[in-house]
Amino acid sequence: MNTLFSLSHNATMLIWTLLAVVFLVVFIAKFKWNPFVVLLLSSVLLGLLIGMKPNDVVGSVTTGLGKTLGTIAIVIGLGTMLGKMMAESGGAERIANTLIARFGEKRVHWAMVTVAFIVGIPIFFEVGIILLIPILFTVARKTNMPLLKIGIPLLAGLSTVHGLLPPHPAPMIAIEAFGANIGKTILYALIIGIPSAIIAGPVFGSFISKRIQVQPPAELAAQFTTKNDTNLPGFGITLLTILMPVILMLIGSVAEIADPDGTGALTVFCKFIGNEIIALLIAVVFSFFSLGFSRGFSKEQLSKFMHDCLAPTASIILIIGGGGAFKAVLIDSGVGKAIAELAVNANINVIFFAYLVAALIRVATGSATVAMTTATGIVAPVLAVAPGANIELVVLATGAGSLILSHVNDAGFWMVKEFFNMSVTQTLKSWTAMETILSVFSFILILLLSLFV
Repeated sequence: MNTLFSLSHNATMLIWTLLAVVFLVVFIAKFKWNPFVVLLLSSVLLGLLIGMKPNDVVGSVTTGLGKTLGTIAIVIGLGTMLGKMMAESGGAERIANTLIARFGEKRVHWAMVTVAFIVGIPIFFEVGIILLIPILFTVARKTNMPLLKIGIPLLAGLSTVHGLLPPHPAPMIAIEAFGANIGKTILYALIIGIPSAIIAGPVFGSFISKRIQVQPPAELAAQFTTKNDTNLPGFGITLLTILMPVILMLIGSVAEIADPDGTGALTVFCKFIGNEIIALLIAVVFSFFSLGFSRGFSKEQLSKFMHDCLAPTASIILIIGGGGAFKAVLIDSGVGKAIAELAVNANINVIFFAYLVAALIRVATGSATVAMTTATGIVAPVLAVAPGANIELVVLATGAGSLILSHVNDAGFWMVKEFFNMSVTQTLKSWTAMETILSVFSFILILLLSLFV
């Protein structure tokens, strides 16, 4: 009787969740309501329909919004400042010119996936977008290439390393939980991730850009456009400035791997400067000198640049916060747990099981990190009684599942939508499709690799 009640309750929750998602998409896409308002409204309605207490619903909404923006708002603010310095100094123009010269205009989308793959290794997906958007907009303007043709490869490169490649936090959690070998995991991740990023990036980007035409948001494009095409800064100092947060985060990750206990003074310091907020803050201050004062800008001009660049990000930040509120209600209401319970009852191969559990939680909660972290707790006991399974491939299957079907409950969905100036429908057809292709193709390669290792 209890089992039947549990199944009925889980099914009811999933139905209400589906209706809430449909409500959200229809009111934003068809009726053109403000996404932030609709996200909050959907969050409240879903919580009440599922049976949460009114005060708990309010608590989930405010906590989810606050936790999401606690880091992302700072990251977006600092990243936008760094992007503004890249634009005003001509740094973005210099990097764009170099990429175009080295790869050629017809192959610059291959340059974007390569840069994103490298830059994204030690940093979070959201940080990578913020760092690379000025370069993306500048390359698009200079080549007249469709924004999605070069933007989708950028997103694919960042997503691949986010879900598959250590030292990203989610893969590291799975490695520790499953007892996997980090060296083998990195090797397999590269074997799987590089071709997956190519298929989901340049190949799919070339396809979808012919069907969806978008332009960068006017205000953001204007502030990321170089005001002076002459006397550009050197490529070396510009690259050092843009890679400064990447280098610092990589230092923090290496220190954490070398000293897991984190008790040494050097490790504590490296982890401190490797925190994404501190790393971006250091990079912004460094840019004031490397791309600001050294270029002849006064302190008044730098102050004006920082003030002017933040206004266009206000709407983006609120919408991302709304996505975080919706995600929190899904988690607190038990929807993610309900999906996990349905998956646990299936008697399937452990690699497929890991992929399926992570995928279902990702769809329910909207967070790749939450999906992978939660899935490890579900998969670990199953893996313990599955002799002969390749543990490293189970880690990667969990990561691949966590990337699938990003939609309206994912803060990253709204970030991509706003930065690429797309409608909800266009974002689903481009970004969501790219994430799903990346996830499915990675999983296929994992299954093929499991035949040999």
